[in-house]
Amino acid sequence: MPKPTTPGQAAIAKVKTMKVTVDIDCTPEEARKFLGLPDVAPANEIYVDNLSKLMQGAKSVDQMQQMAEQFAPLGKMGLKLFQDIAAAATAASATNKPKKDA
Repeated sequence: MPKPTTPGQAAIAKVKTMKVTVDIDCTPEEARKFLGLPDVAPANEIYVDNLSKLMQGAKSVDQMQQMAEQFAPLGKMGLKLFQDIAAAATAASATNKPKKDA
């Protein structure tokens, strides 16, 4: 970093950074609205309904898995991606538990 040449630059150079954490207590619905994300509940209901109807016709667990892989977005790759994300989230939540004060 170059040496400050004016008193103002010297003052800026001495400023230390500060980390600020903000906890927001809201429902997922409130967070979605605040971030401007679309409401996908109707589309999700249709997707789950169709998947349920599809699974009712399955005669074995293997057939159910094959149907789910075909119906899932991106097929097997999408199902594997979802499983990996769920596993990573579970592992992260297990390791990031708040520590109790002694």
